[in-house]
Amino acid sequence: MRPTFCCAYSVAAMALITCSANAGELDAQLATALKDRSIPAMAVLVMRDGKVEDQAVRGVRAAGSPAHAQLSSHWHIGSDAKAMTATLIARLVETGKLSWEAPLKEMLPDTAMRPEYQSVTLADLLSHRAGLPPNSDEKRIEATRKDRRALAVLRMEYVQRALNEAPVGPVRADSQYSNSGYIIAAAVAERATGQSFENLMQEQVFAPLGMQVDTAPSRHGQVLGHKAGKPLTGGTADIPPFFAPAGATMKMSLADWSKFVLDQMAGERGAGKLLSQQGYRFLHAPQGKTGAALGWGVKNNWPAHAPMRLLMHAGSNGHWNALVALAPDTQSGVLVVANAGEGTGAEQQETQLVMRLMSGMAKAQ
Repeated sequence: MRPTFCCAYSVAAMALITCSANAGELDAQLATALKDRSIPAMAVLVMRDGKVEDQAVRGVRAAGSPAHAQLSSHWHIGSDAKAMTATLIARLVETGKLSWEAPLKEMLPDTAMRPEYQSVTLADLLSHRAGLPPNSDEKRIEATRKDRRALAVLRMEYVQRALNEAPVGPVRADSQYSNSGYIIAAAVAERATGQSFENLMQEQVFAPLGMQVDTAPSRHGQVLGHKAGKPLTGGTADIPPFFAPAGATMKMSLADWSKFVLDQMAGERGAGKLLSQQGYRFLHAPQGKTGAALGWGVKNNWPAHAPMRLLMHAGSNGHWNALVALAPDTQSGVLVVANAGEGTGAEQQETQLVMRLMSGMAKAQ
């Protein structure tokens, strides 16, 4: 999710906390990345052979604060949470509450929608192949901050608008990134179960994996996102909470995030806690002739010197950046986060760091 926010900041002080002596190389790479003064803090976690190998963090929690970010700090992962939403939907499919084959006109029978969307399936929504625009009426999204009705009600109102907007392309053709698809999928799940998306995520994904996820507004004392160089707290520090299925509100430590992605990789070998082996493989399979899977982007045959299959995704609410790259065939991967968003060098530095680390792991195989 990438709203029109920006962020910039000069780092005044940095500090390192690592989980092992072997993390010295990671620290050095973070130090290089943080030469970009627009980034207050970054953290990185490396997984190899199905377990966390090392992690490191550098920087300050907020502009103007001497407090250091720590490995236990919570970071906003933005649209990287889409893989969690997709996993929730897959879990509901496997328990018989939802179906991959059912069309939207059957899943939302009381919702008026354009004919182009009537045959759309959950897989189409979660792979950005439903023909939907990226967002529906951003002014109304912002207006929900003052609306005290249930989040499920706000989501359904959003769904009704989205499904009556002109498509940007045909169904099941090219992948065209859309947050709306994830809001619609969540509304389908809420209707089928009678539970809120928030309760479903806790019950079906977070609790089984032992994850601690903070969905409350950012508070002083935490690692904070930034806008135009200034740290943000409160409700305006994030996208309105009804947008959670697409990547709002979810903050967690790298250790907790790693519980999810390690399970995603283990699942392909039949050792996941949430889905069948077939379920994980379906989530990770490109849809049609695209590189879009369900909650993931798929990149094959990289790097050239040691080709492997990668699952990747980037996330930002405009005030943070996060990036994940997994090589499930070797049960390895990298998570990188920064508390700087648009208008900074965070995305570029994260990408360079992830590619460098993943390339190094490919050489070692």
